[in-house]
Amino acid sequence: MATRRKRAYASPKRDDAAAATRSRVLDAARTLFARRGIDAVTISGIAERAGVSSSSVYALFKSKEGLLMALTQEALFGQAYQAASGRLDAEVDPVEQIRMTASVARSIYEGEAAELGLLRGASSFSLALRRLEATLEEKRFALQEARVRRLFEAGRAREGLSLEKARRLLWMYTSRDVYRLLVLEGGFTPEEYEAWLAQTLLTALVAPHPGRPQGARLGTHTSPVPSR
Repeated sequence: MATRRKRAYASPKRDDAAAATRSRVLDAARTLFARRGIDAVTISGIAERAGVSSSSVYALFKSKEGLLMALTQEALFGQAYQAASGRLDAEVDPVEQIRMTASVARSIYEGEAAELGLLRGASSFSLALRRLEATLEEKRFALQEARVRRLFEAGRAREGLSLEKARRLLWMYTSRDVYRLLVLEGGFTPEEYEAWLAQTLLTALVAPHPGRPQGARLGTHTSPVPSR
């Protein structure tokens, strides 16, 4: 006699309730991390503020580090990032992909500043935050490799530049520290940062096209330094 398999049952109400719980927990964690710093906050404290059990928090995020990762990914890789990344992935010109990397970097750091600015200020010495940042930096460096390889394969890389050095330059110019120095501390607008970064990446990585100013393209800002 054949054994009956139980049919998987998905309840929209149950899914909505789980999403609402997840959102409350993230909101509670974001608030407490910003007020007290990551290291001083406990799972039980987050659960109490969110109005759920500690076991529910562990079931959703496994640990405080899991909560921090979820908050960071939500801030860095939101709608603005998805849109900028989608445009870059659809582009086939390797030079244009290098230029468009500036809009991806801007979307990441704008989201981070808006969503996690207070958290970072309260947790600047947190080991958990440092470990997370190191993990994300490794991921960012790895994701940029294909873009640089396409530039070299097309014969458009700047003369005398190795693949490894080009990767390091792209990684450095698109780093959080550059955004912080120019935008958060230096008075650049995000628009000026993006225009400067696009031009800088083209100048540093791309061989000049004969008869065309570096970075020239319809609708592309070509001033190396934003006018102030």
